[in-house]
Amino acid sequence: LSKQLASKLAMSQGFLLAAEQPSQRQEQQELHDIVRQEHHGYTRQQGGGPTLSVYGHKRKITLIPLVFLIYFEVAGGPYGAEKAVLAAGPLFTLLGFLVFPFAWGVPESLITAELAAAFPGNGGFVLWADHAFGPLAGFLLGMWKYLSIVINIAAYTALIADYLGGSGVAPAVAQPGGARTGAVIGMTLLLSFVNYAGVSIVGWGAVALGMVSLAPFVLMTAMAVPKVRPSRWASQVKGDKDWRLFFNTLFWNLNYWDCASTMAGEVERPEQTFPRALALAVVLIAGSYLLPLMAATGAIDAPPDAWVNGYLADAAGTYTCMARKHMAK
Repeated sequence: LSKQLASKLAMSQGFLLAAEQPSQRQEQQELHDIVRQEHHGYTRQQGGGPTLSVYGHKRKITLIPLVFLIYFEVAGGPYGAEKAVLAAGPLFTLLGFLVFPFAWGVPESLITAELAAAFPGNGGFVLWADHAFGPLAGFLLGMWKYLSIVINIAAYTALIADYLGGSGVAPAVAQPGGARTGAVIGMTLLLSFVNYAGVSIVGWGAVALGMVSLAPFVLMTAMAVPKVRPSRWASQVKGDKDWRLFFNTLFWNLNYWDCASTMAGEVERPEQTFPRALALAVVLIAGSYLLPLMAATGAIDAPPDAWVNGYLADAAGTYTCMARKHMAK
């Protein structure tokens, strides 16, 4: 009898343990998720108040700063778009910058918006790969992306130097030498300091810098519109079109939408802010390329061979001369 009672008691305890296992596993999974969230800087909503990270600091990036941060991560203005005209001519360039932001940018921005809201931490695409394929995939993606971004960013200071030299503001920096080296190092140090100043300053600094960088192209476009001749858009390049350079230029100027995800841990209400910011950024970026290029290629009778890096600065000088002649009359 005692053996039967003992066996029944053991069976009942076993059933109880088996019944408790799913709930225990669920509790363990929830605890595991909390630990991962705290490790990656995810957030929790504190009632109806401001969005806080798990570390307690207030998220500082709102809609407008996020739009311009995305703008600079992807484009930064039509700088560097000239080689598309050189490679395939004005018409294909205009078609490319009309279609590519929506054919490539919209799908990538939708993916970024969805996953940034699902994983609102500063790891961005590294978190996506880590959760989907494991830590090795996350590590490899992070390293590859880091190398890609470092190589990409290195081109911008040289490109700015080309524009400063071509516009006549600082002709010495357009040629190899101490002036160009000093300008590149100075710009690198200045932008590095801005990054150390904090995410709020970086966000509103991007807004200010965006206004400054867009203002010349807004003025150039306004001055060039009366002189636009659509027939100039059909001018052809000499010889065969360089499609590889053309598509590489398009892709280089309209890539890195997913980099915005690395700020998700600092964005206020990312599930609402990210989709809106990315939608506005797509329109802003498409317009910032398309309108100045339409104006420049339609108003100036220049062959595609003239469209090298920095040519838009020369076009600005031409627009200014046009405006002065018009005012003199």
